[in-house]
Amino acid sequence: MKRFFGMILCLALMLSLSAPAFAINQSRTVIGADLDPNQVAMVYANFGLRRGDVIELTMTNAEERRYLEGFVDEHVIGTRSISCVYVELLPEGSGMSVTTSNITWCTGDMYVSALATAGITDARILVAAPFAVSGTAALSGVYKAYEDMTGTSLDDMAKLVSTQELTVTGDLAQQIGSMDSTSIVSELKLMLNETRNMSDEEIRSIIIDIAGRYNVSLTDTQINQLISLCRSLEGLNPDQLKQRVEEVQGTLQKMSEAKTKVQDFAQNVKQFMESASGFIDKLSEFLSRFTNK
Repeated sequence: MKRFFGMILCLALMLSLSAPAFAINQSRTVIGADLDPNQVAMVYANFGLRRGDVIELTMTNAEERRYLEGFVDEHVIGTRSISCVYVELLPEGSGMSVTTSNITWCTGDMYVSALATAGITDARILVAAPFAVSGTAALSGVYKAYEDMTGTSLDDMAKLVSTQELTVTGDLAQQIGSMDSTSIVSELKLMLNETRNMSDEEIRSIIIDIAGRYNVSLTDTQINQLISLCRSLEGLNPDQLKQRVEEVQGTLQKMSEAKTKVQDFAQNVKQFMESASGFIDKLSEFLSRFTNK
């Protein structure tokens, strides 16, 4: 009997040693340090949480600048920390879920792609602010929450490149849309093993070819931004990066399909309203002629 219990104890010890160093389904909020109590309350209401239900961390403007300076214009960074995030770790293979509120420049698919570069692929994330902001600083909050929950530090180079990716994708999205810009960047990340051995001109040709498949024409400035991003990606492990990109492809595909459905619905509503407006105009014209007789 003692031997039996000894075997059970050893088995339990082995399982505990092989288990992840952090528990899944942990969650954190990271709140901008420059929000007043009313604004913080608004953010928590947006998250659907009560303050105190989740461990809260604070993000300062100085912390944001650690990753944003050099990639984001000074006026965009500002002097205050406003963006807030809620991050919940999910079991491996669950994928990413990103929802935004009052975020004007960054979209959910852009966050998903950039966070995969940093090494985060299984989480539910809410990004919010009490009023409209660009959202570029939100990545810093996600990094902080993730590292606090796991007790491990993300690779500093990966975090910097992730921020660069978000800003490049965001710039492209202003002209060609977030899904196309995210898709182009994802394809380049998957080709890191090839592009790292290419000249800038060879990478330029690759970028033009990829953009052409999306019926997109890029400016020289945009192409140079993508070449710079490719060079920055060379500081990462290409095999690990490829795995992360592939892990979030399903999420990005679903987000693309959902966005297309919303756009189709909006177009149908617009066409209906235009038809209804035309009908009302014709009806008014008919009644006007009838009453003037």
